[in-house]
Amino acid sequence: MDFKGKVAIVTGAGNGIGRATALAFGRAGARLLLVDRDAAAGEAAAGVIRQAGGEARFVAADVTRSADVQAYVKAALDAYGRIDCFHNNAGIEGKVAPTAECDEAMFDAVISVNVKGVFLGLRHVLPVMLLQKSGAVVNTASVAGLVGTPGMPAYVASKHAVIGLTKVAAGEVARQGVRVNAVCPGPVDTRMIHSLESQLDPAHPDAVGERYKAGIPSGRYTTAEEIANVVLFLCSDLAGNVNGAQWVVDGARTAVGGAVTQMLNR
Repeated sequence: MDFKGKVAIVTGAGNGIGRATALAFGRAGARLLLVDRDAAAGEAAAGVIRQAGGEARFVAADVTRSADVQAYVKAALDAYGRIDCFHNNAGIEGKVAPTAECDEAMFDAVISVNVKGVFLGLRHVLPVMLLQKSGAVVNTASVAGLVGTPGMPAYVASKHAVIGLTKVAAGEVARQGVRVNAVCPGPVDTRMIHSLESQLDPAHPDAVGERYKAGIPSGRYTTAEEIANVVLFLCSDLAGNVNGAQWVVDGARTAVGGAVTQMLNR
């Protein structure tokens, strides 16, 4: 997977999966535009890539604002002249609460970032790729886009929507040489899963984590780097006719089912 001469945009690039993907693209030779609303984290990730001899720029942006999305697309084109790969990744988890008690403002915030942010990324990047008649997009969905997770109505709804957007866009652009796929991580060893552990049992978050891992056939969380590897594969020529797909990376969790429900009901 050689990305020399390719240009990649990664949103949510300051931390977690986005950061791991940005660093992986950098190691593979891509020229990068990193996007995050956390300017310090985004600049730090870009700095790591530059220190390793790569080329990376950072743009602070709120992915829920069309003007901000247009600005990061313009920044990529001004700097590099094209966009070959787009990891449409930025997302938030919200608070754990059953649907009957879910806070409306929190629901709106999760949907705004996870659905509108992904839509706006597609809306403003796809026209560039269509003009080029080439390009690959990977949206970050989740296994929560494939199955229900009790206590996370906003997150589950948002990730189901990301898979729907992926399917629609893929069908629209396939004849023009553009591919749109989704990666569906299970629990990943990042801030997000540890936030959920703390919400479920603030006094014993480690115990929640151990119960969670016990319900995963592989017995462990996925690493952010393992997700990044799949993103790069989906953006590479090796995946040349993979389009509209949902790639699950979860240690067989969804293959056996029920692990999350069991954990939350204890």
